[in-house]
Amino acid sequence: MPYFASYHIDVRVTATAERVFDVLDDPARLGAHMSRRSAMTLGGRFEYRVEGDGRRVGSTIRLSGRVLGVVLDVVQQVTVYVRPHRKYWETVGEPRLGVIGAYRMGFEIHPVGQASHLRVSIQYALPQGPLPAPLRRFAAHRYARWCVRRIVAEAVLASDPTPP
Repeated sequence: MPYFASYHIDVRVTATAERVFDVLDDPARLGAHMSRRSAMTLGGRFEYRVEGDGRRVGSTIRLSGRVLGVVLDVVQQVTVYVRPHRKYWETVGEPRLGVIGAYRMGFEIHPVGQASHLRVSIQYALPQGPLPAPLRRFAAHRYARWCVRRIVAEAVLASDPTPP
């Protein structure tokens, strides 16, 4: 799949690679930001359905919900799983999210003593739709950035509840 753009964040987490991986390997925790109402989801929220526990290659995670009355749906499949160093998942088919098209997302963790270097990244395509390309680019970038930041925040808070 050719992707239009990418976004990533690198951060030092004061927890072992195993601890950070355990935090990010929980699909319910990782997607918690999508199951709560927020400004980014325009007050909508998503329901998660996991097949294969989300913790091995081939597992699928389906997010579905409504935003402003529009049904949204995306199926993701775990494509890389190397505990405790990396995990990636990508969309299957064309997601119906409105603000972003197909994507590949994941994280890599490298031990640094008793701490870790974490990189969370997303590669994404623009969504299809009637909006002009500049608006679709803006929306996709904002959404991608929001998702990556939410995952990084979850890793930092859950791995090290008392950050400096």
